[in-house]
Amino acid sequence: MSDIEKGDIHNGGAGSRLTGAPRPTSIGNPASLGLFSFASTTFILSFYNVQVRGIKDPNVVVGMAMFCGGLAQLLAGMWEFPRGNVFGATAFTSYGAFWLSFGTIFLPGTGIIAAYEGKGDELDSALGIYLFSWFIVTVLLLIASLRKSIAFVALFGFLSITFLLLGAGKLTGKADLTTAGGAFGIITAFIAYYIGLSDLLAAERAAIVGLPLGGFKHD
Repeated sequence: MSDIEKGDIHNGGAGSRLTGAPRPTSIGNPASLGLFSFASTTFILSFYNVQVRGIKDPNVVVGMAMFCGGLAQLLAGMWEFPRGNVFGATAFTSYGAFWLSFGTIFLPGTGIIAAYEGKGDELDSALGIYLFSWFIVTVLLLIASLRKSIAFVALFGFLSITFLLLGAGKLTGKADLTTAGGAFGIITAFIAYYIGLSDLLAAERAAIVGLPLGGFKHD
């Protein structure tokens, strides 16, 4: 039996930890949708941050940020609420909002980037503060995940480092920090892919294989 079925984070809140009483719901587990969406968008932007094939401008990721990382994750978060999974709902909705806001920054029609033209490093400083705020959110989610599973601790741990490095890169102007942040982001994306696949396989009655998340035993 997977961590999901045992009542960890991605059981979708099907049972209460305090009472063990099942919560009736006809909503399928949206965790894989949220995780795959998060992983794919993070994977693309992280490759841009390490400048694979000389790519420096992140504009192509805007579409992914708005619809995959943003809208799909937001919907996954909303579906987690009626399942009683407060952690999953908070995480998916938060990062869905992150990707929607990130994509909005780079949409020409918003005028956000244009407002900083001719103002030196002000844009990078503003983005650095923006990224640091998400570092704080991620650390708080990391704390909440410490009794979930090794996979989730790794996910939020690497994501925290990713935001920290990217924010520091913007504030200091050091490209090496941004590159390092991209490298950690790639690792984060693959961890999210792994957890998403684990959840997807656990939902199948006759899955070809099961992927362990390294769940912790609770007294």
